[in-house]
Amino acid sequence: QVQLVESGGGLVQAGGSLRLSCAASGRADSSYYMGWFRQAPGKEREFVACISESFIRYYGDSVKGRFTISRDNAKNTVYVQMNSLKPEDTAVYYCAARGSRWFSSKLDDYNYWGQGTQVTVSS
Repeated sequence: QVQLVESGGGLVQAGGSLRLSCAASGRADSSYYMGWFRQAPGKEREFVACISESFIRYYGDSVKGRFTISRDNAKNTVYVQMNSLKPEDTAVYYCAARGSRWFSSKLDDYNYWGQGTQVTVSS
């Protein structure tokens, strides 16, 4: 079992920045990949970014060049630095983890989820 706890959400103006954190506890071998998804009202949950234990990174097309994912393995924590935020980035952001060493951007491939943190970007 892995428990994930997100923090760092909030309200920010367009063009601003936020950093989200996700602390993992439990079995380390169940969180080889850690990532972020988001869900806006009325929309499906979508892939934002993920990072492997060996620091291989992947990003969704809508956030490339603006978001940066990082990881501190000693602290079992993953971060996403979100810059140049847009109103369309408004969503609940979820941290997720999977034990497989293969990359995936599919929700069903992630075994563990946090409760989510709200990010609101005002225009």
